[in-house]
Amino acid sequence: MTAEETLQAGARGARRFLRNPVAGWMAFAGLGAAFCVGALVLASRLTAIPYWQIPFITSIALVMGAPRSEPAKPKALIGGHLTAALAGYLVLLVGGSSPTLAAVAVGLAVIAMLRLKVFHPPAAVDAFLVVNLGLKIGYLFSVILLGAMLLAGFSFVWRKLTDRVVPRPEPEREP
Repeated sequence: MTAEETLQAGARGARRFLRNPVAGWMAFAGLGAAFCVGALVLASRLTAIPYWQIPFITSIALVMGAPRSEPAKPKALIGGHLTAALAGYLVLLVGGSSPTLAAVAVGLAVIAMLRLKVFHPPAAVDAFLVVNLGLKIGYLFSVILLGAMLLAGFSFVWRKLTDRVVPRPEPEREP
């Protein structure tokens, strides 16, 4: 087999893979997650804020891997991160910074997210970080709010691109 035939066979295999609703969708979910995490690493380096990645890595996995789930919707994504961070700031204001109070902040964040119907499990780390590291209020705006909004926008655009390139799997077949 010549190099050209090998390339053609590889291209046919890739097209066949992408036409499979589940396999193609999974590939694009993984590609989107990798691309988005790479953008967070770049943002962290450009802004010299090392905490960009921590609150959003698991959020990226959730919105890319289970985009139809309630916790992956923009309201939960943005609202969950804001609510959890605010719970952390409340605990930090009342009790100060300590690992024990960081645990209390996570519990409060879960209660608040559930009560406000913005439950986004990965966001609970925001409350932990705020209290455990004693983060200043600027972190809420420069990382949490900005990052959650950018991730919501990216996931919307990525979902639209994915829908154009690969068929969406049936709801009962989505991983």
